[in-house]
Amino acid sequence: MTPAFPTRTDARRHHDPSVRGFASDNYAGAHPEILAALALANGGHQVAYGEDEYTDHLQRVMHSHFGPTAEVFPVFNGTGANVTALQALTDRWGAVICAESAHINVDEGGAPERMAGLKLLTVPTPDGKLTPELIDRQAFGWDDEHRAMPQVVSIAQNTELGTVYTPDEIRAIVEHAHGLGMKVHVDGARLANAAASLNVPMRAFTNAVGVDVLSYGGTKNGLVFGEALVVLNPDVGHHMKHLRKMSMQLASKMRFVSVQFEALLAKDLWLRNARHANAMAQRLAEGVRAVDGVEILYPVQANAVFARLPHDVSVRLQKRFRFYFWDEAAGDVRWMCSFDTMEDDVDAFVLALKEEMSR
Repeated sequence: MTPAFPTRTDARRHHDPSVRGFASDNYAGAHPEILAALALANGGHQVAYGEDEYTDHLQRVMHSHFGPTAEVFPVFNGTGANVTALQALTDRWGAVICAESAHINVDEGGAPERMAGLKLLTVPTPDGKLTPELIDRQAFGWDDEHRAMPQVVSIAQNTELGTVYTPDEIRAIVEHAHGLGMKVHVDGARLANAAASLNVPMRAFTNAVGVDVLSYGGTKNGLVFGEALVVLNPDVGHHMKHLRKMSMQLASKMRFVSVQFEALLAKDLWLRNARHANAMAQRLAEGVRAVDGVEILYPVQANAVFARLPHDVSVRLQKRFRFYFWDEAAGDVRWMCSFDTMEDDVDAFVLALKEEMSR
């Protein structure tokens, strides 16, 4: 007989759910369809550590996006996905070439170098995007025992500056890297936003152009928690499950990560969420462009808007809406839109910006 569990909870709401800002798409809650999927997977027992029915089905869902040889490994978070992926692609003496602005370089607390034991070789870029020519600034010295050996090129799609690689740009990077004997990793924390921006399937700039390993982001696109490592090249990542465990990224109740990705990817929720976030960023950019004294710094191609405005204006505006400085000394800020950003949120923010600029 199945035991009956009470539905009463003593938890209290500690925030105003009507308040939304522009600090990060990580600030957003979970999409209702994701919460419903979690409830669907609850109840009864399922085998732990990824041998459950939901994780098994997720493999087939991922095949529909990234081809029949793709293998998915759900993990807890984006840093864990990136660190585990880069470990799988490097030797102990290996190095990873990335943009100076890359998340793995500036926002992961040194985890790739500390936890994976590799060296990051960074390259300054004008827009966050690597090119074969920029890669060549660090792609040398393979026989020099005094230098960490370049073995991987890691790019972010979209980049930390909100710009998006075209499929041809990634193909050129992959062909160049492979020609030099290196593998290619994509940090896809916002991969869905890039696909929505380009209006192409996610495979068009991943497995179709030869990317080896992908870190696929879910949390920024409506999940409660969880990211995924996707091995696209069957010739690499043979020990990924061992590295995932060693990297403390193996969930015991993995069904609750996997079922979220199934709800996100089995149909079009991933695309609906990404398109909406991108559209809100375009609306924000259009509103901001009409404000004298505010400069948009990079092309708005996904769900981020980078701008430069007077420092005192930003400080006052932050008291009304949450957002972060990107380069406080220069007056640069970043405004992020999410799947739950509303038109009214954007319009209220633009109005507040105009008011603070006129003070």
